Amino acid sequence: MLPYAETTVRVRYAETDQMGVVYHGNYFTWFEVGRVELCRQLGFEYKRMEIEDDSFIVVADAHCRFKRPARFDDVLVIRTTVTQSQRRTVRFGYEIINQASGELIATGDTMHVFCDGLGRPKSLPEKYRKYFPPNNR
Repeated sequence: MLPYAETTVRVRYAETDQMGVVYHGNYFTWFEVGRVELCRQLGFEYKRMEIEDDSFIVVADAHCRFKRPARFDDVLVIRTTVTQSQRRTVRFGYEIINQASGELIATGDTMHVFCDGLGRPKSLPEKYRKYFPPNNR
């Protein structure tokens, strides 16, 4: 994985299923947590990009590979990186790791299209290009 941002989440009881394992849909929420934190650690707030530049990062494709179960009260480390970017798209990669054991819980990636507030594709504004260098991988 390329240089990354890290953030942590603690699994809440509501995020688990009847078997006590994290419900699969929650991983995509954690990917979002990772993306927002990556933007912050890169030096800008995603919220400001929406408000000030009418620029949204819309999910176009998402994948997750589950390696080990996560359970209630586990602390998970979310590692997020930009793996590829182009004028109108960006791809993020993720690793979710159990903080206590160091085990890899899941990996994933999401591809996004830069859009305006009406959902129309647009080019990434110039001032953000330094955060999303082209063709990283």
